[in-house]
Amino acid sequence: MKKNLLTVALMALSLSVGAQVIFSANKDAVFYVGENALVYNGGGVQTVENGIYDVHGNVMIVGSGSDLFKTLATGGGDKLDGGNIILRLNTPSSSATSTYGQLFINGLAQGNMTAIVDKEYRTPKHGTYQQIALPFRNKLLSSLSGSTSSIGTFGKTFADIRYSKNEILTWNNITAVSDNLSVSATTPKNTTYYMLGSNSFDSDNPPALMPSNPDPSDPAFITNPNRKGVVYTLRGQAFANGITESLKNAANGVIFGTGGNNNNSYNEKYNTYLQDDWEATTPWAGNYGRNIYQFGNPYFTNLDLGFINKVEAGATTDGNNIPSIQGVRYDPGTVVSLSNGSTYSVGAKFINFTDVVGNPNASFPVGDVGLIIKPMQTFVIKLRNNNPEVVNAGVGDKTLYFDNLRRFKNSRRMTGTDYDVNALKSSGNAGNTTSTVKQLGVIGLDENGQELARTYFAVYPTATTGHTTQPTVQSTLGNENILGTYEEDINGGYDMNYKDSYWLYINEANETDFLGKALPLALYSSSIKSLKFEVRENAELIPDGEHNLSTGIGFYYKSATGAISEIAQNQVIPVLGDQYNLYYGKSNIVLGTGGSTKPSRTKVVYNGAINMFVVRFDPQWKKSDINVYDMSGKLIISQKDVLTDKDFEINLSKMNSAYIVTAVSEKGEKVSSKIIR
Repeated sequence: MKKNLLTVALMALSLSVGAQVIFSANKDAVFYVGENALVYNGGGVQTVENGIYDVHGNVMIVGSGSDLFKTLATGGGDKLDGGNIILRLNTPSSSATSTYGQLFINGLAQGNMTAIVDKEYRTPKHGTYQQIALPFRNKLLSSLSGSTSSIGTFGKTFADIRYSKNEILTWNNITAVSDNLSVSATTPKNTTYYMLGSNSFDSDNPPALMPSNPDPSDPAFITNPNRKGVVYTLRGQAFANGITESLKNAANGVIFGTGGNNNNSYNEKYNTYLQDDWEATTPWAGNYGRNIYQFGNPYFTNLDLGFINKVEAGATTDGNNIPSIQGVRYDPGTVVSLSNGSTYSVGAKFINFTDVVGNPNASFPVGDVGLIIKPMQTFVIKLRNNNPEVVNAGVGDKTLYFDNLRRFKNSRRMTGTDYDVNALKSSGNAGNTTSTVKQLGVIGLDENGQELARTYFAVYPTATTGHTTQPTVQSTLGNENILGTYEEDINGGYDMNYKDSYWLYINEANETDFLGKALPLALYSSSIKSLKFEVRENAELIPDGEHNLSTGIGFYYKSATGAISEIAQNQVIPVLGDQYNLYYGKSNIVLGTGGSTKPSRTKVVYNGAINMFVVRFDPQWKKSDINVYDMSGKLIISQKDVLTDKDFEINLSKMNSAYIVTAVSEKGEKVSSKIIR
């Protein structure tokens, strides 16, 4: 029956393209689109009364301004309570890898798109504020509130009280501020980046509603069927195509003040929330905090950001050519809020683009592989500057065109392939191999082979070795991270001027002047039992088991044993010690890690899970003396011979006060840190 229905839909292509409605799911009918199916409607679509368009695969509605997209009630009026056009999650219990129904609409006038679309949604919780897109036109925000038994809500009540973690915030690109949005308002804009207060949200996933088809095999569902293992169903009217955004003047003219200590319009200090992991090596100077644009996916289709920084040679462009893009943050990680109102993100995922002056086609993404933005997902773009775009001796307009970013597949479009929503996925090492970007990913795994952390090392001909104030592909890490690299000295090893200032999630070095030199890699947790390697060239994985890249050179590592070993794609090695050297090209120098004293692994970090600062110890420390002083020098906490096999919790009252924490090892090594609690 499902096969016959699909055949009927495809046969509709032979009907008049001038029709206002070319397909109708009438009363009691169910039109099922399978997980791997593609249905093309060359005109309008409607449902009538309880007719259902059940989408597990991909649907294209391509028409003209006279065509209709409607859900009709008895009598022919608009049916606005949903339940008719449903975009499904196919495996809700595995939302990270689940496929999902997608809807592509092109050419229809916004006024003729009154259909209510139900979008099933499940994603990991983002901490205290859920970062989300709401691709629904003129949706009343108060409709997001409601009990867990109400389909179409988030199972909680939103309010207008700032800092309550019940409010709805939107990001303002121009002022670099999160603005309160009244719950009595409607969704203001198609590309709005929302932050939903997460009070009462589930600890592992946002609170889930009971859909009509929960997965009874999900262990979380069995444990608590009303809260986990199921999905939200949000609903509203879709946006028409033709969406663009100007990437100009973000935070232009905003005066952050020394160290970010100036206040925004809500009397909040910029340094309590504004993060720029692209420019953290030079905080609150130059381009820090500026030219950052936060958007939500406005469509019910994936967005492919793989080519937004260049025109593709030999292919029809997707309309975007913004070579000044420095990077994209596609996953916010975990948002942490302190009692003083400070909010920051931990564990975000980044894609950064190499800067090839005069030849944007030689620029490639570095870092994570998340260039596909799912429906209801957000993303952040960082530009290197606010200057007019210079492209092929001409001036570009720094406009992001969303229409031709739409893509059904969950992987980048192949280089050199004409744009199409169904274009082939990327495969193999495409592009210019004479000046490629070589990248090593190092993934820390626990004893069960589950990922705990990752870091990246990229080399290419125009990369910068060592510290620089100029934009690079580098992104920094916070103290709470457990795996990363350090800024390299031009001769290899630690740059002693910066080893205690910052460390890096994505690191870069010049493949010529840093050939065979040591890049220090640090492990901050004994839970990391093995390391897995991912080797890419021009963003594409090389074949499993291979070592050499197109240059005939590969990556190497050296552990505590002192032996220098080849790295192969998809290789896993057991952890031997907590410090390694990474190399592009084999080194002939036999030294310890960089030949220098390693930084202490002992850090004072905030643990959002317990809402408390903790001392996290170097694996080589056995015992420690902990002292905490207030700013007058008064001793607040003193504890001797603290065992270092677990974090030491710093139990302080939440009074927005500053403290100095010192930790001294049994060998006299001392670490000090200032915190605000």
